[in-house]
Amino acid sequence: MRFILVLLLAVSFGMPTKAGQSALHKLVSADEAKIWQGVGRINLTGAGFCTGALIAPDLVLTAAHCMYNPVTGVLLQPESIEFLAGWRNGRAAAKRKARRIVIHKNYVAGRSLKVSKVASDIAIVELEHPITTNAVKAFERHAALKHGDLVKVVSYAQDRSEAPSIEESCQVLGYDPRALVLTCNVDFGSSGAPIFILDQGVPKIASVVSAKAVVDGKKVSLGASLGAPLEELLAQLHANRGVFQSKKPTGRSISEQLGNIQAVAKVLRP
Repeated sequence: MRFILVLLLAVSFGMPTKAGQSALHKLVSADEAKIWQGVGRINLTGAGFCTGALIAPDLVLTAAHCMYNPVTGVLLQPESIEFLAGWRNGRAAAKRKARRIVIHKNYVAGRSLKVSKVASDIAIVELEHPITTNAVKAFERHAALKHGDLVKVVSYAQDRSEAPSIEESCQVLGYDPRALVLTCNVDFGSSGAPIFILDQGVPKIASVVSAKAVVDGKKVSLGASLGAPLEELLAQLHANRGVFQSKKPTGRSISEQLGNIQAVAKVLRP
């Protein structure tokens, strides 16, 4: 099985996609969007936007690569980051500036697109002030996805930047302790979007969109597993270690389940 990996990056620097390629449903009405208010658009001054989700009143989980300028590769400063919880049709349920950003210690910025990089492509944006409104709730986490599980993705993207969309009943195609391959059809701006599983009817975050890929001509998405990597990231936050980078993780790659990795086609940022 041929596997072509293409890193998914911020929407405003992306390329158009063909219509009708995904089963996305835009959450237009207040009733539809109600339980997803903890998902929001992360505006990045001069660097487009990504998607993120609350995992605590003052903590937003997103992709690590969103925290770097797509042109210069420079780490963004917290003052250039704003989280718009529940952003829909020009209004947000809550707006907060960032106080601090914490990148997973194993994430290495740059245009290298090896699959193992997905495992550490997570970051936390700590907000200046917690979001305490009853309309916006942080999501619990679920760290035990398995092959065949059905999941949902809630995201913003280049042609749907003013309201979130949901893709339901994506499926887990492959996994290991570090990363997941899913059938979800994501696009520019979806970086950092939460991947949910319903646990007794309650949506819980099980992964974060990192990249999109093509497997046997079909579009899929890649996401970091949220078990150990997220615990490590939270430990960095609580130890006040701020942004920290180290070497990439080692170990078995998820590509072993899908076949040989072909050379990268291109990076989706100019």
